[in-house]
Amino acid sequence: MILLAVALCFLYRLVRRVVEFLRIHHMDTVAKDTEILVLRQLAVLRRQVGRPRFTWSDRAIVAGLARLVPRERWAAFLVAHETILRWHRALVRRYWTYPHRHPGRPPLTDETVGLILRLARENPRWGYLRIVGVLKKIGVTVSKGSVANVLRRHRLPPAPRRTGLTWVEFLRAQAKGIVATDFFTVDTVFLRRYYVLFVIEVERRVVHLLGVTANPNGPWVTQVARNFAAELEEAGRHLRFLIRDRDTKFTASFDDMLASIGIEAIKTPVRSPRANAFAERWVRTARRDCLDHLLVVSRRHLESILGDYIEHYNQARPHRGLKLEQPVPRPTTTVGGNIIRRDSLGVVVHEYELAA
Repeated sequence: MILLAVALCFLYRLVRRVVEFLRIHHMDTVAKDTEILVLRQLAVLRRQVGRPRFTWSDRAIVAGLARLVPRERWAAFLVAHETILRWHRALVRRYWTYPHRHPGRPPLTDETVGLILRLARENPRWGYLRIVGVLKKIGVTVSKGSVANVLRRHRLPPAPRRTGLTWVEFLRAQAKGIVATDFFTVDTVFLRRYYVLFVIEVERRVVHLLGVTANPNGPWVTQVARNFAAELEEAGRHLRFLIRDRDTKFTASFDDMLASIGIEAIKTPVRSPRANAFAERWVRTARRDCLDHLLVVSRRHLESILGDYIEHYNQARPHRGLKLEQPVPRPTTTVGGNIIRRDSLGVVVHEYELAA
């Protein structure tokens, strides 16, 4: 039975090939080549899973080749002849349809839109006409309405409602003369609690350790303020503001001592640690990088640890707010040579630099 089935299959294929050869022998050369291309296209479509899905390229090929195949042979296609004619009409219509511009002015380029947004954000007091004038000066011509539409689309209000500086913008504008101060506590291995008072410069994030004590009373706070004022006068520096919270350890004599050298104390709102964000952030950094990995024995030990860490923080640690520079700028070294590692605070902090 198996041999009989194989013989019948072979006979069927042989007869089919002979019939196809006789049909192809009598076909015109162009029609023959065209039908071969059509059959190849249909073979590709039949290999798809489920119902064949014609793309625009498939429709274009089938509609174009259908013009070369005699109409009586269109039954070989997977679609009706009306569908082929409709595809061909659509192909001709798309070929002879010219793209046309929508009515109105052409849209602004992305560079012009970005420039408008930059001017509006960097200059919140500028109105539409001021932005138009500045753009005209640098060779970009836009209308007042276009500027208004761009700002409205990006949810930027008009100039009168864009006035006023945020807290961050105010600090950046006044950062050169602003410092911030705060207390934080450290517990020793003997459960003795010490209070650390420090000052951080807002402009370059340089940290100064004012003192460590177990009893931060009024006279002690006033004395460290006097020492800090003497350091500023000796360095010839002039500060305008000092940001602090409403901790009762900051007495009136502390503010008076700073006021004697022209520094005004600015108190943050109640329960608003973000208003003193620079000082709060440094406390978190000091704990995460240093204090959480060491056991403190005494006040002198704590002062030594903080002194070494602050030196590392000011001179070696890169800072995001300073574009990965150090608070105290260091001369850049050329790339090359051996890189050595310096350990600080035991093996807690590592510094890397080129060998001399």
